[in-house]
Amino acid sequence: MKIKLENIYKTFKPVEVLKGINIEIYDNEFVAIVGPSGAGKSTLLHLIGTLEEPDEGTVKYDDTDIYKLSDKEISNFRNKNIGFVFQFHHLLPEFSALENVILPALIAGINKEKAAEKAKRLLAELNLSHRLTHKPQELSGGEQQRVAIARALINDPKVLLADEPTGNLDSQNAEEVINLFKRLHTEANRTIILVTHQESFANISDRIIHIKDGFIIN
Repeated sequence: MKIKLENIYKTFKPVEVLKGINIEIYDNEFVAIVGPSGAGKSTLLHLIGTLEEPDEGTVKYDDTDIYKLSDKEISNFRNKNIGFVFQFHHLLPEFSALENVILPALIAGINKEKAAEKAKRLLAELNLSHRLTHKPQELSGGEQQRVAIARALINDPKVLLADEPTGNLDSQNAEEVINLFKRLHTEANRTIILVTHQESFANISDRIIHIKDGFIIN
């Protein structure tokens, strides 16, 4: 799924965060977006992921101008085509690991038994078979992030977006998560967009986009 951003502007008054962004991200490409804090990285990722709407400009997935769709159509598109992994896991504390992973599939209308079977398979691939019934507070930070990754993958998204996914992890867990993203890209031919401030992690991508003060600088 090709993604094209044209002439994107976004302001959170009084700050103009994005200032005329133009980017093309190609099908099955692994792109890292790098820049200092406050550069606009997360805002850009949220616009790509349909979580924020630009003040000006267009975001296209293939030939679909995403922000010309209705709110319901955007929500359905996001649920079926885009997976998110955030710095903070946003796991529901009252649900087990398995239940957290299943939830997006249920929203998409997938049968609960089929969703559970797939979730168990994903968690097994992430070495979490022994943690299915554990709630987030019973998991380590690295385990919580792997649950969040499984949740992002449950609907087989064409695009996986990751916003500082290693930000709250120690160096060993961070390395494991980054290697996992690389494997997800090479094995599944999935488009991945990774926001990070660490150049060493960005270097595993196919291409690095640098952003500073709301501008693309490379």
